[in-house]
Amino acid sequence: MRAVINDRGRQYTITDGEQLLVDHLPLADVGGEHVFQEVLAVDGDVGTPYVSGAKVSARVEGHVKGAKIYVEKFHRRKDYRRRQGHRQQFTRLTIQTISK
Repeated sequence: MRAVINDRGRQYTITDGEQLLVDHLPLADVGGEHVFQEVLAVDGDVGTPYVSGAKVSARVEGHVKGAKIYVEKFHRRKDYRRRQGHRQQFTRLTIQTISK
């Protein structure tokens, strides 16, 4: 089955057994279950705005960090250079069931 879910303003197209990286879920325990209630579409059934009674359950595999990006500020001829790094935190999920 295929579904489109909404997670805090972002939409993901998913299938059964797929692994997914979402923004960090601070209350999700590793090995636990997370349920998405906001399902926008399931196998061609499109909701207005959500499909009633549909839900997607996923197992939390772990919390990971993304690739490091650098933010650089620079003013020419002023001896001004600043460099700051950032690593976004994600939660890795494995989709278990998609139900209507």
